[in-house]
Amino acid sequence: MIKFISIEESIPFQKFKGLYEDADIKNEKNIDAACISSLNKTRNEISSRFVNIKYIKENKFYFYSNYYSNKAKDFDEHNQVAISFFWKSINVQIRIKANIMKASAKESDNYFKTRDINKNSLAISSKQSNKIDSFEDVKKKYLKVLNSNNIDKLNRPKYWGGYFFIPYSFEFWRGDDNRLNEREEFKIINQKWLSTFLEP
Repeated sequence: MIKFISIEESIPFQKFKGLYEDADIKNEKNIDAACISSLNKTRNEISSRFVNIKYIKENKFYFYSNYYSNKAKDFDEHNQVAISFFWKSINVQIRIKANIMKASAKESDNYFKTRDINKNSLAISSKQSNKIDSFEDVKKKYLKVLNSNNIDKLNRPKYWGGYFFIPYSFEFWRGDDNRLNEREEFKIINQKWLSTFLEP
């Protein structure tokens, strides 16, 4: 579930929130899942993966990850990303283009304190994206942290924390059985959101 702490009053943000609420009413599974695509300029390669959006504050969408992961390296090299949501229950796709940056240490510390011990143990034990001999080794590292004596006093590791992205483009796609799909695009130009409809 995405927590709306506060949200920008502009039309695309309010439209996103309204569609989210429609999908939530229809019990959309994995409603917080967003596919985020990034560019690694060194390898000249694009990668995509799903992340869980935790909350939206004003015009910032937040998620959390390992700062040594492959996606983190991509974000460091190139701060433009593309994001897609798809909510099958209402047949809506939302495409976003945005700039991404790290959350503050305070924001990451505060969020870490709200998380389940099991998740925090994994955040500490995993060197995300690094090669390892077997999945059994992954579990051993995880259980070692989880079963440690100071489990209730775990602090956020410096290599784990938040990211947020700030959209500069939205496209709202609503599917139709006859492919008469409705597409509305919003782009921010001169600090104002301008909209246009696109052909299917």
